[in-house]
Amino acid sequence: MSQINDTRQVAGTMQRKPDGGSSRLWAAALPALAGLAVLAQLYGLYRTGGPPQPELFPGVDKAEHLTGFAVPVALVLIADWRYRARRRRAVSRRFVGTVLVLFSLHSVASELIQGAFYVWRKGDPLDVVADLAGIALGWGVFGLVRRRALRRGTAAGRPEPARP
Repeated sequence: MSQINDTRQVAGTMQRKPDGGSSRLWAAALPALAGLAVLAQLYGLYRTGGPPQPELFPGVDKAEHLTGFAVPVALVLIADWRYRARRRRAVSRRFVGTVLVLFSLHSVASELIQGAFYVWRKGDPLDVVADLAGIALGWGVFGLVRRRALRRGTAAGRPEPARP
């Protein structure tokens, strides 16, 4: 059987190798996506212009806070997990805890900064609640993605190593 760009020709059909090119593409893209998500979050929290008026629906601000924290947390954790899996290393609980604590502290700090330094914004405790819910949601998404991939055996093409 001949190999063509990380694929195998089997009975006239093309099949991906377990750790083929698409896996490498995702390995490179995930950290970039995580970085872009964090930058988008920072822009949303600290932009100098006001939010769009009128709101699309009541509570859209809370949905933005939830999403603005869920997406970066999930992408950062998934990117780190994939990076470690490709090197046959287990998920670092310390890294996961650090990410969760830093995003939680940033949630509180962003509301304090908005209340103290922005004329058109106020520090809203309910925004912190939405941020924390988003952090929990992002962590949950990471857990689901990781569990599903490990069940299918697709975590970088090999099972996750056992913890020492």
